[in-house]
Amino acid sequence: MRGRVIGILAVVLLAAVAATEWWTNRVPPALEWQGYADADFVKVGPIQEGMIVAVHVVRGAKVTAGAPLFDQDDTHERAARDQALRQLKQAEAQLGNLEAASREPQIAQAEANLADAEAARDKVQSELKRNEDLVRTGGTSKQMVEDQRADLRSAIARVQASKAALAMAREPTGRSGEIRAQQAFAEAGRAALEMAQWRLDQRHVAAPASGVIADVLARPGETMPVGGPVVSLLPPGNIFVRFFVPEANLAKIHTGDEVALFCDNCPPGLRGIISFIAPQAEYTPPVIYSEASRAKLVYKVEARPPPEQAALINPGQPVAVRPIAGGAPQ
Repeated sequence: MRGRVIGILAVVLLAAVAATEWWTNRVPPALEWQGYADADFVKVGPIQEGMIVAVHVVRGAKVTAGAPLFDQDDTHERAARDQALRQLKQAEAQLGNLEAASREPQIAQAEANLADAEAARDKVQSELKRNEDLVRTGGTSKQMVEDQRADLRSAIARVQASKAALAMAREPTGRSGEIRAQQAFAEAGRAALEMAQWRLDQRHVAAPASGVIADVLARPGETMPVGGPVVSLLPPGNIFVRFFVPEANLAKIHTGDEVALFCDNCPPGLRGIISFIAPQAEYTPPVIYSEASRAKLVYKVEARPPPEQAALINPGQPVAVRPIAGGAPQ
């Protein structure tokens, strides 16, 4: 009996020694935090109230930036654009009339009058020169010369008047103030046309970024208010991982740190950059953690993988997060 007891004690002692050696040499478990994938969805809606007439995407479809998403009834905006276009054309036509010179027949008549006046001046000037030579020899009277000198001054005046009339015929018909006012009116018409075209374009909504259509929230025939979501778009860069770090480990992470991400059936090598650390603690969500880790104070942390890796993770998917030290997960 005594020998049996001694044997049992020896076995217990050997087990204790083995346990102590194992505990001393054991590899501590990797530091890991549990979380899940989440996303910032882009809710695309109209900037003007109106009825939806067409939706060009379905749930789950992949779209590129600029791809059409949905259309609203644009009857009113199209009519406003056409009206602004006609008003601009009218303003530009009026400006063209003010900036245009006189009609061609009027200019031709002014040129002919100038040519006739110059010819008359040249004739009087030639006769005056001849008579000035004759008056020295007594071939004509001084009175004749004086009369021709007066005629020359009159002919020169008529030439100047004809030149002024021709210049006036070539000038714009409108006064400078009228032209400036009409130019401003035409500029206002162009601005009104741009605004009308912009409002028309907003009735046809395109994707602001590439991504996946997460949901279609409205159908043709529905009248949507301003900002009412019609399509929920998920760009890959908007997917992130939200996880919870116990208060005791909070000092080990910082914004900008890289972390390793692990999830079921996900490719290896997923990484993320910590972009947010909550300033306040909260209790561990019981949905994620086991019974042993409930009721611990934790801090909510978010990490964002690069867009090409974020597309491999689905929102709501459980994700394990490990800190990276020296380029490898701890």
